[in-house]
Amino acid sequence: MIQESTLPTVGRAPSYRWLQLLMGIVCMAMIANLQYGWTLFVNPIADKYGWSKAAIQVAFTIFVLTETWLVPIEGWAVDKFGPRPVVLVGGALCGLGWLLNGYADSLTLLYIAAAISGIGAGAVYGTCVGSALKWFPDRRGLAAGLTAAGFGAGSAATIIPISFMIAKSGYESTFITFGLGQGAVVMLLALLMVRPPAHAAAKKANVQQSKADYSPTQIIRKPVFWVMYLMFTLVAAGGLMATAQMGPIATDFKIDGVKFNVMGMVLPALTFALAIDRVLNGLTRPFFGWVSDQIGREKTMFIAFALESVGILALYYWGRDPVMFVILTGLVFFAWGEIYSLFPATCADTFGTKNAAGNAGLLYTAKGTASLFVPVSSVITAMTGSWEAVFFVGCGLNAAAALMAWYVLKPMRKKFMDGVAAEKRVDAVDAGGHTPRTAN
Repeated sequence: MIQESTLPTVGRAPSYRWLQLLMGIVCMAMIANLQYGWTLFVNPIADKYGWSKAAIQVAFTIFVLTETWLVPIEGWAVDKFGPRPVVLVGGALCGLGWLLNGYADSLTLLYIAAAISGIGAGAVYGTCVGSALKWFPDRRGLAAGLTAAGFGAGSAATIIPISFMIAKSGYESTFITFGLGQGAVVMLLALLMVRPPAHAAAKKANVQQSKADYSPTQIIRKPVFWVMYLMFTLVAAGGLMATAQMGPIATDFKIDGVKFNVMGMVLPALTFALAIDRVLNGLTRPFFGWVSDQIGREKTMFIAFALESVGILALYYWGRDPVMFVILTGLVFFAWGEIYSLFPATCADTFGTKNAAGNAGLLYTAKGTASLFVPVSSVITAMTGSWEAVFFVGCGLNAAAALMAWYVLKPMRKKFMDGVAAEKRVDAVDAGGHTPRTAN
């Protein structure tokens, strides 16, 4: 029997990697609503059962935690067995999770469904991003960005149908219908996925890349990894607050009742804003990923995180105007989504290609850490009666991450990678018995 690991090396055209990338993007789009469509279900669930929004948002936190904190294990499975079995199981769990959401008549069942769908989404997400990093070592920022764009913008096409179906048929039927459909698509595409060939790592890149491969157990002993982890957590926290709380924020800002006429289609302000946000949240990932391939990871981080800081603050001060609410939420999502292309690419550049899926998955757990801020933001708002503290915290977290990118991560990562290169040169001398020639 021909094993999956040998398939990519037999008669595959160079363009084949783009087909693999496309399948990963579609899979990401299919699981996007588990996170980005969640805010549309919060108010209907609260209205039906009388549960507090803070209690309902615990389900969102459980989803993000299981989606992120198990990705290192799923990434290890991808590195060892290839993408096909991991995505196949992940798609099945995503469909099952949303199916259970449709029948959940208790918070306990809602939380169980969130955990199941989170495990499935993490398996699909970690696999697709990890495969992109391996297939495209020469364009890591762009490839990771395009893949992550499927997750960021994938829900844009379905936000309006989901919103309308909730209003017409109820949120329960919406959970069941979309869950089964999206899960089936992921499982079918999984059957066509293969691992990248080893020679993909030989392609050249414009940015500095490590000449050594580190495993997840090794990178946790490197200080530069924890700097990236902290920065990821800081930026993700502000974005997740906005993602999960956009519906309640719109209600408190008295925006939810405002209507927009979009090419003859009358849409509530929140639905219109969410559709635009999803598109921008998707476009930013390949855009900033491509930019980072050209000008460097840290410089791109500084620009994007600073823009996010300003956008969050502006949303608080001017977001009560319906038009400004739509524009500024779009800015917030545009300046936030790039972390899902920049950090995986930076991680693979720093720690090598061989274990890219597992290493990126380990770094991705920072999103789970950041999700702990989501229910806290609801509690803070309930205590203070205002979103002011939440917005100012989000602004400050992004500003801190922007400064860290330039003044901490950039010099630390350069020192680390220069050290790795020096060790490789010493090893080459020891192995060859002579000093390698250097170009004049």
